[in-house]
Amino acid sequence: MLSRKSIWVMLQLFFYALRPLFIKPKPPGYWEFINFSIQIALDAAMVYFWGWRSFAYLILSTFVGGGMHPMAGHFISEHYVFKPEQETYSYYGPLNFLTWHVGYHNEHHDFPRIPGIKLQKVKDIAPEYYEGLESYESWSQVIYMYIMDRTVGPFSRMKRKVPATAKKSE
Repeated sequence: MLSRKSIWVMLQLFFYALRPLFIKPKPPGYWEFINFSIQIALDAAMVYFWGWRSFAYLILSTFVGGGMHPMAGHFISEHYVFKPEQETYSYYGPLNFLTWHVGYHNEHHDFPRIPGIKLQKVKDIAPEYYEGLESYESWSQVIYMYIMDRTVGPFSRMKRKVPATAKKSE
């Protein structure tokens, strides 16, 4: 079980990127085609000028950076439920400075239009809303807990039910 979860963590960026294509598929638009074309052209140029090893290095480093790297712990800490009473968690450690404050996740969900740099002020202004919530001090610890905790896995995500009044009428 641990090795499967470790592999999943290493590949989580892949799943994170592809999940929307399966959950809420949308037809690609003009800019997606432009983006895809540019990416293919740049990848082909990389292989032509520097060989396949450079391309493999690019891909592998992307998965390492999005998997077991400590900063990749925010993908797990923000979207996987460790305690059923709380659906998302914030991180208040020092890496927030390097990640444009993505750790202030609860604050971001409460006030999505406030820039990340100002989310710490939200927490400081309204401590009664955030200090009682579970939070993390280490994204590395989040990765470790995810791998070691047998009750948490890829399907430990919050799934909300849409109220009948919110469903589109036919």
